[in-house]
Amino acid sequence: MKPGFRQAMTWLHNWSGLVVGWLLLAIAAAGTLSVFRQELDAWCHPELARGPVDQVAAAEAAIRWLGGHAAKSPSWYLDLADARSPGTLAFWSGGPASGFVQRTLSPVTGSPDGVRDSLGGEFFYRLHFELQLPYPWGRWLAAAAAMALLTTLVTGIVAHRRIFKDFFTLRTHKRQRGWLDGHVVLGVFALPFHLMIAFTGAVTLAILWMPFPGLAAYRGDAAAFAQSLSPAIDRPATGHLAPLVPLAPLLRDAQRRFGEAGIATLSIADPGDAAQAVTVSAGEGRAIAVQQHDLVYDGTTGRLLREHVERRPAVRVYDVLYGLHMGRFAGLAARWFYFLSGAMLTATIASGAILWTVKQRRRHGFGYHLVERLNIGFIAGLPIGFAGFLLANRLIPIGLANRAAIEVRCAFGLWGLALAYAALRRPARAWPELLAAAALTCAAVVVADVPMFVPDGVAIGVDCVLLLLAVAFGATALRLATRGRAGG
Repeated sequence: MKPGFRQAMTWLHNWSGLVVGWLLLAIAAAGTLSVFRQELDAWCHPELARGPVDQVAAAEAAIRWLGGHAAKSPSWYLDLADARSPGTLAFWSGGPASGFVQRTLSPVTGSPDGVRDSLGGEFFYRLHFELQLPYPWGRWLAAAAAMALLTTLVTGIVAHRRIFKDFFTLRTHKRQRGWLDGHVVLGVFALPFHLMIAFTGAVTLAILWMPFPGLAAYRGDAAAFAQSLSPAIDRPATGHLAPLVPLAPLLRDAQRRFGEAGIATLSIADPGDAAQAVTVSAGEGRAIAVQQHDLVYDGTTGRLLREHVERRPAVRVYDVLYGLHMGRFAGLAARWFYFLSGAMLTATIASGAILWTVKQRRRHGFGYHLVERLNIGFIAGLPIGFAGFLLANRLIPIGLANRAAIEVRCAFGLWGLALAYAALRRPARAWPELLAAAALTCAAVVVADVPMFVPDGVAIGVDCVLLLLAVAFGATALRLATRGRAGG
């Protein structure tokens, strides 16, 4: 640490940003894309018709298919199709060997046949807070990264005395000052959003890194704490078979009770057992706070067993913070605001990492070279990996086994190749070459989408964003290559 408060904050800002900067870059980029998670789901499943969906018919069709193909699973979970996400997302336990299985089902047939196996927008959503790691390791890392981001933002405000004055300054003719000015402009322009998203992100995962107050209040009984936090009905399986009650009356009753919020999820515990229970949860609606409104029905008789509407003040405060972070209440304009602000946060993190190497360019030690090459591999390699995921979605045959897992492997494989290339190539060559590769990969997705293009807002939006990224990456690569030749 340095003497003096501002110097200490500058030191903390630099090193907290550097240590977790690449992790934050991936989390911020994935979170930005997750704003349009449902739209990416729709784009990744072009076989499904887009538009209004009969949720009752879709749920019944999905349950019929699960009854024939996952009858031995102890529970079924459904994210019901809606106007933004045209497929029914089903989860069930495939047994100890395979763990949970996730498939997108047709809302008409209830079957995954003819629907490509793809995580779609779920890939970016899960990467944002789980990093494709087993529970709870990925979430712990994401929680630590959220705290580090909040620390970096606060210390950056303290460390930069003229942060708002320099917001109106951009000295592109000076390399170090230009990067600093760009970093400040990107950071300050959406600073309230950055602070909100970092704070709410840390709060939503706080129970992982601060479980002790809750456990202390319940004398170490984690099960009682979880039950109080999310009340549920405990109905042990009886071992006696019983048919599932028709779902249509239950779901129409739920729609009447939920009103404008509508139905979001449906789960069935112990399907086929006399003690089976059907839980229906309300959608987000237009309220900022996440709506915790659940109905539990007896799956054998159809009788309403319990209705839970969360009204406890402490939990409602958490629901507001969680709702702000997720942005599910947002209309189209607000979602674009979230997207653009998230893109600026991603660019702020990337520019900060580059700024560190610009400041240290006269110290050609191991640390400098390591950071420089990691910057290239992460900043230029991340869009290659993400675009590679979308390209794999279009190129991999629909009927291929484990198709969703292959898409994910393609994304991380391309990203890993970019990191390896950055480690072996001279930085002056690696930057333009990898950015050119990112531009070509984004453009290739648009070309591969042509045979399946659906002329609606989703397809046009995804393809336009990819084309804009291709142009931006290509122009930057050309400028860097030209500057490199001019410099000898």
